[in-house]
Amino acid sequence: MSSRDWDKFLIPYEQAVEELKIKFRGIRKEYKKREDYSPIEFVTGRVKKLSSIFNKAKRLNVSMEEIDTGIEDIAGIRIMCQFVEDIAKVKELIRQRDKKDMDIVYEKDYVNNQKESGYRSYHFIIRYPVQTSIGQREILAEIQIRTLAMNFWATIEHSLNYKYEQNIPPHIRERLVRAAEAAYELDQEMSLIRDEVTEAQQEFETKSQMVSNILRDIQRLYTYGHVTEADRYYQSFKELWEFGKIAQLHLLAQRIRVSIENALNE
Repeated sequence: MSSRDWDKFLIPYEQAVEELKIKFRGIRKEYKKREDYSPIEFVTGRVKKLSSIFNKAKRLNVSMEEIDTGIEDIAGIRIMCQFVEDIAKVKELIRQRDKKDMDIVYEKDYVNNQKESGYRSYHFIIRYPVQTSIGQREILAEIQIRTLAMNFWATIEHSLNYKYEQNIPPHIRERLVRAAEAAYELDQEMSLIRDEVTEAQQEFETKSQMVSNILRDIQRLYTYGHVTEADRYYQSFKELWEFGKIAQLHLLAQRIRVSIENALNE
């Protein structure tokens, strides 16, 4: 193929990555709008560079003509979770989409069956339909689900593999294995305080949303010409912002809402 042909070859993979990122970020946003804890912390995606595709094809003895079926992770999505327990929830979210907007080809559990290197992650290989200008194209894509600790380790290992061309020196490999064990222990420790962490995060999200609503409604009172009343509420808000509890902010928000309703009925 020519260079230009390869550019065209990657177009549906790029489209698939963008669409999948939007879908999984949308799930996270939906959880947040419902003020529920989201098992998805954040989502990233990438299309392999041509040099990486060719190197992997050579390593796996895949011909140029078979790259689209022989290399399964040209399009890659990575879903990060805070806790190991969240991985199971994300797995179920993906399985619920099977035969709907994607087909699951197979799964690889490297969380409970870590690689010899220490690598941990959960992988889905999916077949994803992309609507292109010349018709539908089904491509293979990989979805990786891992914790933040797993991702930190995997990112470092990936960089070292690149530097040493897949031949990391034994003494560095040993240190990586020990680091992987430390990352695993970190995940286990975080699981023990998971309820406390998620409760604190949920309280922060609730307070942040409440603050936004209060400031928006105070501005509405200014707009309606109720300047004195709006000034009074803003002063109350400033006093509560630093030391007030959520329940106190909630009461203030209710009082402001009543004032807005009265202003609208004048």
